[in-house]
Amino acid sequence: MSSPLESPLRAGRRAAERPPALVAGAAQAGWLSPDGEIELLTLAEAARRAAAAPPLLVHAPATARRLGLDRLRGYDLLELFAFVRPAQFCRPTPRGLAQALDFETPHGLEAEAACLPALADALLAELAAAAARDPDLVATARAMARGGWLWGAPVLAALGDDPAAFTQHRSTAALEPWRRISEWAEHAPEPPPGSEPVEPADARARLVQLLGDGAEARPQQSDYASAVSQAFRPRGMQDVPRLVLAEAGTGVGKTLGYLAPATLWAEKNSGAVWVSTYTRNLQHQIDRELDRLYPDAEEKARRVVLRKGRENYLCLLNFEEGVSGLSSRPQDAPALGLMARWARATRDGDMVGGDFPAWLPDLVGRARTRGLADRRGECIYSACPHYHKCFIEKSVRRAKRAHIVIANHALVMHQAALANIGVGGADDTGAPQRYVFDEGHHVFEAADAAFSGLLSGEEAHDLRRWIVGPEGGRRSRARGLKSRAGDLVAGDVAAEQALETALATARALPGDGWLARIAAAARLRQPVGPAEAFLALVRDQVYARAADVDDGYSLETETRPADAPLLEAAKHLNTALGRLHAPLVELAGKLARRLDDEAASLDSATRARIEGVVRGLRRRAETIVAGWRAMLKSLGDTPPPEYVDWFAVERIDGRDLDVGFHRHWIDPTIPFVAAVARPAHGLVMTSATLTDISEQAAPSDGDGVSPVEAGWLAAEARTGARHLPERMRARVPSPFDYPARTRVLVVRDVKRDDIVQAASAYRELFLAAGGGGLGLFTAIHRLRGVHARIAGPLEQAGIPLWAQHVDGLDTSTLIEIFRADRDSCLLGTDAVRDGVDVPGESLRLIVFDRVPWPRPDILHKARKAAFGGTAYDDMITRLRLKQAYGRLIRRADDKGVFVMLDSRLPSRLCGAFPAGVEIQRLGLADAVRIVREFLA
Repeated sequence: MSSPLESPLRAGRRAAERPPALVAGAAQAGWLSPDGEIELLTLAEAARRAAAAPPLLVHAPATARRLGLDRLRGYDLLELFAFVRPAQFCRPTPRGLAQALDFETPHGLEAEAACLPALADALLAELAAAAARDPDLVATARAMARGGWLWGAPVLAALGDDPAAFTQHRSTAALEPWRRISEWAEHAPEPPPGSEPVEPADARARLVQLLGDGAEARPQQSDYASAVSQAFRPRGMQDVPRLVLAEAGTGVGKTLGYLAPATLWAEKNSGAVWVSTYTRNLQHQIDRELDRLYPDAEEKARRVVLRKGRENYLCLLNFEEGVSGLSSRPQDAPALGLMARWARATRDGDMVGGDFPAWLPDLVGRARTRGLADRRGECIYSACPHYHKCFIEKSVRRAKRAHIVIANHALVMHQAALANIGVGGADDTGAPQRYVFDEGHHVFEAADAAFSGLLSGEEAHDLRRWIVGPEGGRRSRARGLKSRAGDLVAGDVAAEQALETALATARALPGDGWLARIAAAARLRQPVGPAEAFLALVRDQVYARAADVDDGYSLETETRPADAPLLEAAKHLNTALGRLHAPLVELAGKLARRLDDEAASLDSATRARIEGVVRGLRRRAETIVAGWRAMLKSLGDTPPPEYVDWFAVERIDGRDLDVGFHRHWIDPTIPFVAAVARPAHGLVMTSATLTDISEQAAPSDGDGVSPVEAGWLAAEARTGARHLPERMRARVPSPFDYPARTRVLVVRDVKRDDIVQAASAYRELFLAAGGGGLGLFTAIHRLRGVHARIAGPLEQAGIPLWAQHVDGLDTSTLIEIFRADRDSCLLGTDAVRDGVDVPGESLRLIVFDRVPWPRPDILHKARKAAFGGTAYDDMITRLRLKQAYGRLIRRADDKGVFVMLDSRLPSRLCGAFPAGVEIQRLGLADAVRIVREFLA
């Protein structure tokens, strides 16, 4: 029987041979010729052959990058996988694809190239079997083929359709997934939850239920569940929540430990507990843990909801507009076809961390994938024809009736910040009474992002676009304020005038092309409007005063003393923003009054739409514009003592991206406590690295404060607990035997500024471990320099090397690849350190290039002065080391080595490591020997 790939690849022309197959490595490439010959080629020769005949490959952009090409056309098996198995997981490598299809895992470039035709055959055969069950398959493939999809002819042949006939079918109905998406239903408002407590014994009993029969007894986990149950008791006073700070060492079983009392409280009181994490990946891990309590999928869908910001979900209206534009952009059809397949299969429309393939935007472009989300607040709510099928609205409504809402810190703080200015509506689920903040050590950073101010060119341009809409005849999905609210104010003369005034005054903000205008040489500069004039002078001050202007990285400088022309420009901009602020406030007020005046006659959809517009107006008027005006007003004076201000130019590789005026709280937990913590009835702040308890320090410091007390004080500062009158502390140590299962080595003879020596150290340590190594860097340029020097030698030794900022894959995908391949290695920065959860032998070695001191920028300088000087630096650095070291041992039988290549690691930072773990300072040769022997 012939393979579907031997069908005509160029419909209507001639039969073609089976295409070659290509797998590119760091130094060589595996090549399978059409007649079955397998070769190892140089990258240059592989690039030449691939340009002559489109090959079978996996992840075309990553392959092109390794071949040194800007673009590579080929039969990408990931595209075929996304078409055949939408909303299913697959690591974007030949090995990952083989594992997803239940093939034997290939090892080596030649074996990987040899397996690609069989993988393609398997997917096409699976597609043929599914044709009868899915009536949209053929029509979707036809539409994609018309757009030039290289897989079009083989796919249509596999489906039994004439590959040459797709041009005769012009319908795009198969690219309209909303036709098969169910509508959400409205329900009566939920009553407030009760106040029944969760007793410690009940929390322990629920934990046993979650673990199931025959589970191993874990006393530490039971103790932890008992301790955090105190947050689920009724509060005794208004604005005094039941707060529990709980540190659970790795291996305690923290997630199930807090889910036990949380789920029990939700059931007893018919209320929701919001579980908040810092990373989206952990949201999905928690969701999977709840399968234990809710094995029935339908019941779990009612009880458990993942919530994220609107920018994470597919917007069906944006998708429809993309489909309607195919007549002028037929090349978008392959991307939209794959998105349509996913949209019909997805659980919830989540494009970040859900069932959406993280690698798909790399393959077909972000504009027609993640760019279809509502990223700029342009939702028109009930005026949208897809409102009752909207993924976002469905998630919001499910959250109102759920028991457990799994959110992230950013969303929780954003909603709390808006609660003071909103009027309720689709996004208003009511202020939660109970929270669990997992990854609680990140609350400080999340609050810093949520409650800061930024007057920048990009932010101001976004506001102009939100108000004015597309300008200059440009085709855009942007919807201005008139299209969102014009019909809502029709007939109200004052409201119509406020709308027109807002449209006119918004033109004081930066327009399209603003950056090029302000970045031009002074004699050629032509800023348009007061905002661009101000930003041009901000940029001048930054470039005039910042250090290291020529290094290509972002720049910053203090706002004071500001030059006289800059202060004058700030006054003009403040006046212009005042003229904009007034009509936005008036328009919001007029619409809000309509909700009251027409309460008896407004239908639910129109009410929800008005509430959405009012919420958007108030957020922009009272939070954004008013915040900018306060910043500008204080520019010539001493800034308020609770804030720190600075000017910055954001750059990548020396290219300006944005220019802005920043304002941050010195202690961002102050607004966090006011907006989130005080209104709550109970909170759990938990993490494996919540405290900075120096386990290898002396019993007390010079002030008589014990290391334990000092560690808790640091935790209370970082979480905002010190701003509340009551809190309970709980610390449950890890059950792991760290002295026996780990080694900590500090290498003394590698010069920290010599990239060649650093690369040699990484190479030899990774080889000694046989892979399973995670390299952590404090600077991207050092990561890239090491990668360039060691990728080839490691590949020759059979150790795949992956790298953040090199391979072009998102961090979560890189971690999944690393987790699945026992002998691969991964290089990364902070995001990798925070996101790695790799139990087993896939992670057995961590190598840090330098001590991860905090970056000495203007913001850190202010916080260091406020929070204890050098001790503040030490606390941050110890916690970073503690977090990195904690990734080594995730199970009792894990073992691993932590290596620091910076000989200047001070002894006072070694409290990051558990008591009893010996810190050995030695030469590289001895470190390599210990790694080899310990991990043998």
